[in-house]
Amino acid sequence: MKSIWTGAIGFGLVNIPVKMYSAVHSSTLDLDMLDKKDHSRIRFLRVNEKTGKEVAWANIIKGYNYNDKYIVLTDEDFEKASPEKTKIIEIKQFVEESAIDSMYYETPYYLEPEKGGSKAYVLLCQALKKTGKAGLGSMVMRARESLCLVKYHENALIVNKIRFEEELRKPDDLKIPSASIKPAELKMAEELIGSLSDPFDISAYKDTYSDNLMKLIRAKAKGQKIKPPAMKVVHSATTDLMSQLKASLGGKKKKAG
Repeated sequence: MKSIWTGAIGFGLVNIPVKMYSAVHSSTLDLDMLDKKDHSRIRFLRVNEKTGKEVAWANIIKGYNYNDKYIVLTDEDFEKASPEKTKIIEIKQFVEESAIDSMYYETPYYLEPEKGGSKAYVLLCQALKKTGKAGLGSMVMRARESLCLVKYHENALIVNKIRFEEELRKPDDLKIPSASIKPAELKMAEELIGSLSDPFDISAYKDTYSDNLMKLIRAKAKGQKIKPPAMKVVHSATTDLMSQLKASLGGKKKKAG
């Protein structure tokens, strides 16, 4: 893996030099966009809006439109804006992991200790594992500040970017209906949830859509005709909620545990 950021974790007076690596990769197929007429690949060009000519990456810089005039920003400018945040993940406090709503989570990254940081790295790993807590701080990457959590995960530290509160939309504009739920209906729903409950095991779930799509691609490459599989949609013969719940429980494959 290639590191995407080099800096340090800071908590109290402890400083741990680290490298950051992406912890995820896409499982979806890499599909190209093609011209319908001749299947030529579509290219997206970076074009100068005045000359209409393509601009090489090496000649592209960033700027902010300030009073109808562009102020050009360099990499040094981004670091000067907050040098400590571009190089240090400063842990401000430690919090219970369970206290962070999943809606705030964004992208996880692995952290690897650099020379001189091994002992402090292992110490933080063991302390977070024992306490079940995570370090809440902030960092700047690609000219964007993010809140982040430093967490223990499988003998390593990861940093998980999380959203600021103002980045989440409120559900106020949704048309949430009100309904009168009978105690018997609620109890039946709880029983159904219990019958379908199991310990969480992410390894039991796979991206089967991409696998099926790849099978279809191979079949089409061989000139085979593709017959769509029959959809297995379960329809209820009644619109009565209680009857649907009873039927669901009657057809469950395992007992509540």
